Amino acid sequence: MTGVPEAHLEKTGYGLRHAALSPVETLAQSVSTISPTATPVATIPLVCALAGNGTWLAYVLATAAIFLVALCISKFARYSASPGSLYSYASPILPPAAGAIVAWSLLLAYVATGSSVIGGFYHYGNLLILDSGSHIVSAVFLSLLATAISVWIAWRDVKVSARLMLWIEAVSVSLILIVVALVLVRFRHHLDWEQLQLRGMTGSGLRLGLVLALFSFVGFESATTLGSEARDPLKTIPRAVIQSALLSGAIFTLCAYSEVLGFRVAGQDLGTSPAPMRVLAGVAGEGSLGLLIDIGALVSLFACTLACITAAARVLLLMAHGGLTHGSLRVTHARNETPGRAVIVTGIAAVLPVAVLAARGARGLDVYGWMGSLGTYGFIVAYGLTCLALPRYLRNHGAFRPGAQIIPWLTFFVMLLALAGNLYPVPEGVYGKLPLIFLGYLALGLLWFFWSTKRKKTALEGDPTERTLAK
Repeated sequence: MTGVPEAHLEKTGYGLRHAALSPVETLAQSVSTISPTATPVATIPLVCALAGNGTWLAYVLATAAIFLVALCISKFARYSASPGSLYSYASPILPPAAGAIVAWSLLLAYVATGSSVIGGFYHYGNLLILDSGSHIVSAVFLSLLATAISVWIAWRDVKVSARLMLWIEAVSVSLILIVVALVLVRFRHHLDWEQLQLRGMTGSGLRLGLVLALFSFVGFESATTLGSEARDPLKTIPRAVIQSALLSGAIFTLCAYSEVLGFRVAGQDLGTSPAPMRVLAGVAGEGSLGLLIDIGALVSLFACTLACITAAARVLLLMAHGGLTHGSLRVTHARNETPGRAVIVTGIAAVLPVAVLAARGARGLDVYGWMGSLGTYGFIVAYGLTCLALPRYLRNHGAFRPGAQIIPWLTFFVMLLALAGNLYPVPEGVYGKLPLIFLGYLALGLLWFFWSTKRKKTALEGDPTERTLAK
């Protein structure tokens, strides 16, 4: 691809399959990266441990915050479609170093979220294996198996992966909503006033719970990574971004209220339950559905792994075109029209920390929490910086209106508060080290950026051959 203008590359889709995905398949990418099944079975209990009766409120506030981000991102998506997602939106507007921070943050966000759900996969995998009466299978093996299959599907055909993710989530979320509906119908004459009055909730608990609630939504914008592969992307992608944010927020809030109610009736602690939907299904009087939901959770976590690798590979592809990573990662498969090398690299990057932690005996839900929190840092930084670029972006496209700066700046402030909630007070144990890991990662990314920029500048000042190679 040496010497091919970037404008031509974007027009031809960077070697990806053009207009292959329908609006529903495009929406499936965002929905699967959110993994709505994982929130009721894994994230809501963590939020409840902090926010207690304010769990539903944490999700209402998180939905509002993500909706602000969705409004900003949908504005970008109406005028631009490329596989680079937020990086392609922000980099032409922000200073080059800030654009690089968005790119590296977004890449880490997708990869770390993939690592998180791989941890959840081996947790639920072994939970189901124990239920069948068999012995526990190696967590490392389960992690490698889920990743290998995801990489193969993402490498083989983006259309197949989108359809698969859509059906997986549709079935598993439907089972959860059936259980939630049964609980609400059973207690339709009994409002949970302890929740509605926020009894026992503390301000600090709500703040920390809100940060975890935001993790439930991260990746909702990943449909933007399919800009070169979606049909009519300037219409379907903005819709997918808004729809996935609002639909997920409604489901999560409903599930949060129902789970806290159900566990109060059952006399159990939601914050420490390893399989909360089984308990809730028992309260609903349909215990058999609990096992089906756990199976659905396992498959949904696999779908999220696939979605994260799909999105991360496309960000990495565009980063290679922008000179932020090695040029060999620009290559796409001639027959499959997928970023094959980038898929393999992101798959390895996602499974490697999980395999190391699993080999050291880490619990799957601990890995889910650790890597999910690390990924959240990346998303918050990428969201905040991208929203700052929106006003100038709209001016460049002749779409700036009075007051157009209000929502972007408000969104940036909300993301700043969310980041502060992650950093202070300093969490204990592993969570306290994650900010240092994130900052160290960004420092390495910026060092690569400055080194490659200096190298390109030196080449341009040299002989014609070097100038060609630099391009």
